[in-house]
Amino acid sequence: MSVVLGVDESPKAVEQWFQKLSHRKEKLTKLHFYFHDIVSGKNPNAIHVAGPSQHHFYITHLVRPEPDSEIVGRAQGIYGSAGLEDLGLLMTLNFVFIEGKYNESTLSVLGRNPVFHKYHQMPIVSGSGVFRVARGVATAKTIWFNLTTGDAVAEYQVMVLTFTTFTIESCGILCSEEMDLEEERDEGAAT
Repeated sequence: MSVVLGVDESPKAVEQWFQKLSHRKEKLTKLHFYFHDIVSGKNPNAIHVAGPSQHHFYITHLVRPEPDSEIVGRAQGIYGSAGLEDLGLLMTLNFVFIEGKYNESTLSVLGRNPVFHKYHQMPIVSGSGVFRVARGVATAKTIWFNLTTGDAVAEYQVMVLTFTTFTIESCGILCSEEMDLEEERDEGAAT
């Protein structure tokens, strides 16, 4: 039996979990954090692994955690340029929790990130552990971008529907200042 902090991940347990879904209520959870994408200097957290091209089309980077942040999670994944006329990134990214009762739970992002738009929305397509079958939207806003180095900091506001409720009280997931993670309300409840 494979158990991640009280969540049985065996095939039989997963099947039983799915059979009980119709009897559970979804919860809307809000996450707020800052993502540091540093590709220059002595300690980059994203590494150029494929490319190059004159227009940055098909350039690929791998992302690892910001070394100076207090971390309760990591952003792991790959992104690459996905536009010929405007800069957009194809993001395949996992937010992996590495601390506390959410250790080894993940949220997965897959979508286009139009980095020069004021807001860039990307779908949360799933999750694992306590975020099993999560879905939602990650809305990013570029806070700082260095056109010369390619370094950037983005603020993320994530809305995710889950079948579990939780609260994290410490800073993390590549954040620089704050992380608010709270259950807001039952889906469909009066506000």
